[in-house]
Amino acid sequence: MKRIYWSILFTALFFTMCGQGNQKKSAINNFTTMEFNRLTPEEESVIIHKGTERPHTGELLNNKTEGVYLCKRCDAELYRSSDKFDAHCGWPSFDDEIEGAVKRVPDADGRRTEIICNNCGAHLGHVFLGEGFTSKQTRHCVNSISLKFLPVWQEGMTKVYFASGCFWGTEYFFMKAPGVKQTSVGFMGGHVENPTYEQVCQKNTGHLETTEVVFDPAVTSYEEMVKLFFETHDFTQTNGQGPDIGPQYLSSVFYSSESEKEIAEKYINILTGKGYSVATMLKPVSVFWKAENYHQQYYEYKGTKPYCHKYTKIF
Repeated sequence: MKRIYWSILFTALFFTMCGQGNQKKSAINNFTTMEFNRLTPEEESVIIHKGTERPHTGELLNNKTEGVYLCKRCDAELYRSSDKFDAHCGWPSFDDEIEGAVKRVPDADGRRTEIICNNCGAHLGHVFLGEGFTSKQTRHCVNSISLKFLPVWQEGMTKVYFASGCFWGTEYFFMKAPGVKQTSVGFMGGHVENPTYEQVCQKNTGHLETTEVVFDPAVTSYEEMVKLFFETHDFTQTNGQGPDIGPQYLSSVFYSSESEKEIAEKYINILTGKGYSVATMLKPVSVFWKAENYHQQYYEYKGTKPYCHKYTKIF
């Protein structure tokens, strides 16, 4: 009897969780005539096959930037950042959708309601009502992997690029700097288009692990960004950064104007005058290829600190 009791209890709890595995696969319209974005196997397992990403792992879970959330499969606009809230469930939560963007489909067992992209049928997650989180009494519990995020570009912002070894550590310091509005990690400087992390690790793409930094020049300056760059890594190391050895870990400032180049040269000269042998390269900005989702804001998610970057006051 005890075994039967616990079996029933476990089953009841399972179906009331915010987990989003869905049994209903036949209620979606036929979208085969549409052209969709290419998905990774991991993305397909959720978006096409209605799986569930592990809680607290999604790139967009803690995203607080102003913008719009798009369908990963077809780029349709689904949610606004103003409707996002923290439900402490492990997945991004929204209390409203863009009108007509999201379709509700009851699960086959009638216990929950699936939400899908109304444009392409991509699985998003489930919707829950009456939980009291917000005045709208609605919670769209969405797989982060089903979404893309398009930030609102604010006039007057400046976008710059730095490479200083493992981009996890580079981003860690820049994302905490005053005046920095947004950061992303990826690859720049090589000859391979849209490279994967695994490709870059083969050390033959020419790419460097690079951090894209968007800052408000009314709050901070490019000079402050350059100083932070030099003060958070070993710019004298010629074969990588710390224990990370390889051409993808070299130190470089990517400049998009002559003024940026001159400022970088100014601080290299200052460091040289202080007796440092600076290995940092200066390269013109080229195409920035964003890295996979699990690399973004890596230490913010892990709750740990970089192993090969630290802040050292120099200037």
